[in-house]
Amino acid sequence: MDSKKLEILMTAVNLGSFSKASEVVGYTQSGLTHLINGLEREIGMTLIRRDHSGIALTEDGEALLPAIREYLSATARLENQIEAIAKKRTATIRIAAYASLAMHWMPEILYRFRRVCPETDVDLRMVDHELEPFELLEAGRTDVIFAARQSRVNCDWTPLYYDAMYAILPEDYPVGGRESFPIEEFDGKEFLMPYGRFDIDVNAALSPKKVRPKVRPCHVDDETVIRMVSKGLGITMMTEIMMRGRTQGVRTLPVSPKAGRELGMGMHLSRNTPEEILRLRACVLDFTGGLS
Repeated sequence: MDSKKLEILMTAVNLGSFSKASEVVGYTQSGLTHLINGLEREIGMTLIRRDHSGIALTEDGEALLPAIREYLSATARLENQIEAIAKKRTATIRIAAYASLAMHWMPEILYRFRRVCPETDVDLRMVDHELEPFELLEAGRTDVIFAARQSRVNCDWTPLYYDAMYAILPEDYPVGGRESFPIEEFDGKEFLMPYGRFDIDVNAALSPKKVRPKVRPCHVDDETVIRMVSKGLGITMMTEIMMRGRTQGVRTLPVSPKAGRELGMGMHLSRNTPEEILRLRACVLDFTGGLS
């Protein structure tokens, strides 16, 4: 049942006149009469009696009056609760980002965002699994993600940065003065594979060349993998942001042919994106525009 019709009914009864009620609710008097007649047909009983002094509820209408008031009160509480939840969500933006992006990007981005939206809180969640940000977004558990683009995931995607892939080698690895590391040279080598499905990016670089290193899975963080390389326990491949600031004791070379991943910002597909999230995206684009 349409609560709006019941609200108009109560307005007319309280004012005791269709003409007065029509001025309040913005209907013509004939339009208001038509609406009340339709409501009576829907309910199956006459609710309003009319005489020279105005309008009033019939006996049936009086009997329904407490239930109508209770229904309208419950509807108002529901609408208020929905509005409160919507405002709370708008006031807090939930963000999920790779650990490397949370470390190297988010402090500056959030600093910029705080300056333009000081009243909006940000709930930042750091993830260590390549696909987790997209899973959180799809489940409605986050509002914005910063991750590497995945071809099979559908979201509002904003490309931000090309994150190039590098070979990470022990310092004494013989490179012969080369300025890049051929992908083919990984073939048959002891290879420390990053965990958290970041092997997706590694395999995307290796597969076109049919390169098959001797993979040694490592369920440790990126910094520990790099330290293992520095001790001669194998070689590995990571993107520039993953290894940034952690390359002490190792040698790094960009791989050839060029390989990497597209980093970006993902949001829900929506025609009514909250203004705060649009402002966040503007801050992100301003920041990442200076990275290239």
